[in-house]
Amino acid sequence: MKQVVRSLMLAWTSLLISPAFAEGYSGLGTESLAKETIEQFRPKPLDTSLTGRIQNMLDISSPGAGMLTADGKQLFFTWRVTGISQVWRLDGPQRFPVQMTGGEDATRLAGITPDNRFLLISRDRKGEENPGLYLQPTDGGSLIEIQHKPKVQTRLQFVSDDSQYVYYSANDQRQDSYALYRYEIHTGKKTLIFNQPGLWNIADHQADGRLLLEKNLSNVITEYYEFQPTTQQLTPLLGQDEKAEYNAAYSAHPGELIVQTSKLGDFRRLYRWQGGKFTPLSPEIKWDVSHFSIDPARRHIVFSINEGGYTRTAALDATTYAPIKLPTFKDADHIVINSHTRDGRFSVLAIETATAPLVSYIYEWKTGKLTQWQQSMTPEIDTRRFAKATLESYPARDGTPIPMFVRRPAQCDPAPCPVVVHFHGGPEGQSDAGFSAYAQLFVDAGFIFVEPNIRGSDGYGKTWLGMDDGPKRLDVVSDIEDAARYIRTNWGKNGRTPKIGIAGGSYGGYATLAGMTLFAGAYDAGVSTVGISNLMTFLQNTAPYRRQLRIAEYGNPETDRDALVKLSPINHIDKLAAPLMIIQGVTDPRVPVGEAIQMYEAAKKRQVPAELMLFADEGHGTQKRENRVFNIGHTLRFFETHLKHNP
Repeated sequence: MKQVVRSLMLAWTSLLISPAFAEGYSGLGTESLAKETIEQFRPKPLDTSLTGRIQNMLDISSPGAGMLTADGKQLFFTWRVTGISQVWRLDGPQRFPVQMTGGEDATRLAGITPDNRFLLISRDRKGEENPGLYLQPTDGGSLIEIQHKPKVQTRLQFVSDDSQYVYYSANDQRQDSYALYRYEIHTGKKTLIFNQPGLWNIADHQADGRLLLEKNLSNVITEYYEFQPTTQQLTPLLGQDEKAEYNAAYSAHPGELIVQTSKLGDFRRLYRWQGGKFTPLSPEIKWDVSHFSIDPARRHIVFSINEGGYTRTAALDATTYAPIKLPTFKDADHIVINSHTRDGRFSVLAIETATAPLVSYIYEWKTGKLTQWQQSMTPEIDTRRFAKATLESYPARDGTPIPMFVRRPAQCDPAPCPVVVHFHGGPEGQSDAGFSAYAQLFVDAGFIFVEPNIRGSDGYGKTWLGMDDGPKRLDVVSDIEDAARYIRTNWGKNGRTPKIGIAGGSYGGYATLAGMTLFAGAYDAGVSTVGISNLMTFLQNTAPYRRQLRIAEYGNPETDRDALVKLSPINHIDKLAAPLMIIQGVTDPRVPVGEAIQMYEAAKKRQVPAELMLFADEGHGTQKRENRVFNIGHTLRFFETHLKHNP
C-alpha cells in the first residue's frame, strides 16, 4: 500500500512547479522588516458585534494548575485573567487570589524554593521567546533579576534542596547550545558548570551533587548522561547512537532510573532501568504513556496515558512499585497530576471536561483527601451548552483511518453547515478532546469545527509519529487534502456540498498553505497563522537553537533538498486560486516573519484575494488579549465572508 501512496505522490510532484520565490529574505524579528511594512499590515478594526462575542468568550478564565508550597498553605499559579499571563497566589482553598506580577509582558511561574522564601519567575518580552529568569519573595515585591539578556533564553532547571542555589540553562555561550549555570541566591554569584555544544537540560539531581543531563537531538530523540560537577565527569547512560526517545528521572533506589520510552515497542511505556536492563512498570497497551513524574521525596510515581486524545492518570508507590488508587471524576476528558510538594505529601491534580474549563485540586496522598483550591470563571456564559468533541475518522487515499475531533452546531440554516478544518502545530502535536472556548466561537458562528490528527501527530505510537519525518512527508502530506475530500463527499445536505475552510498555527499554518497550493481546490478559503511557506528559507532563517531540531523533523537542506522544495507551498503558488489570509507575529523566532511576507507577495502577484496581518509586539502566536481578539476576529470574519456569503 505504501508503494501506491508513493506513486500517487510522485505523480503530483512531477508536475511543473514554479521556482522558489526569487527575492527571498534574510534574518528574523523586527530587524528583518521595515517599520513601514509593519505599520501597513497592522490589524484593522473589527465590527463591535464580532469583537463583543469574542471578548465575552475570552472572559472565560481558568487558572493554571500551579505549585503548592512545601507546607501546603499557599498555591502559586499562572493566570491570564488580566489579558496577559501573570503569577498569582492563593492563601488557602477558594480564597481571593492575590496578583504577584504585572505589566505588559508574559510572566509565568517556574518554581518555588524549598524554604518557601522565593518564587522563580520566567518573563518574556513581546513574544520573542527569549525569557529571563527572576526571583520574587513569596509575600510579594519587586523581581530580582538572575539573568535576562537580549537574544538569550534563560530557563530554570532546579533549585538546590538547601535553597541556596538556582541552576539554570542559557544559550549565551553559543546561540545553538544551552550551557548550564549555578546561581547563588545570597550573593548573586554565577558559576558556569557545563558548557559542551548541544541542547542540554538538567532532568534530575541527587543530594550528592550528581546531575542527570538530557541532550535533545530533535523534538523527540534524546540522550541521557550523568554529570558530576566536582570532577567534570560525564558518563553516558541512555540513547547514545540510538536515535530513540527517552525521558528519565532518578528512582528511589540507588543506581536506578525511571524511564519513559518507545524503544522496546511502538508505544511509550514506563520502565525501571538499571545497568542497561529495562523492567516494565506500566501495562502493555496500545496507548502512549505521555508523561510521568516522581515527587522530590521519591514517594510516588505518577504517569499519564493518552487514550486517543483523552488523558488518564495512574500512580505507583515509588519504593515497591505497587499501584495506588486515585480519585475518579465523572465526565472528565483530562485528569493530570501537575506538581508535588517537596515532601511528597500533596500533589496538584487538574481536571477538565468538555463543558467546563480546567479546575485544580490538592490531593493528600496519606488520607486520600481532595480539596478544590481554584475556581474557573464563566461570566454570562453557560458552558454546559458547549459542543462536545466527538472522536471520528476519515479515510486517507491508501485506506488509513485518520482520527479527527469534530464539534457541530445544534443545527444549520441553511444546511449544510460550512466547515473549518483546523490543523494542529508541531508537527508532533495532537488535537484532543476537552474544553475549548476557541472552537466554540466557530460553532456559535455556525461552522462545524474539525481537528484532524494526520500522520506525524503524537499520541498514536512511534510508527505514526515518524511517518512524516524528512522526505517521508511526501508519502502522507495528502492527508491534508483527504480531509476535505471526505467532508465534501459525505457531509452534504439537500443535494448541496459544504464549503470548507482550512486553518491552523505553526505547522498547522504550513498545512493551511499546503492545502491551498499543493492541493488547490480542496479548500474554499484558508487562514494560516505563523505558517512556513518555504522549508528552505525557513531552515535557513529560524533561530539557531531551533535549526537542529527542525532539520531532524523536516529534512536536511543539503541531502533532502528535492523533497523540501517539492513540499514548500510557495513553489506551488501558481495553483493558488482560493482566498488566503496570513497572520504573523513580527518577533517570532521559530517561523520568521519573512515566511509570511514572501507568501503574501507571491499570492498578490497571482491576483488571488489575499490578506496579511502583522502583530508588531507578538511572536509565535498572540499572547495579549487585544491581539487575540484581532487574531480570532479576523479569522472568523474571513471565513464568514468566503464560506457563507458567496454564491
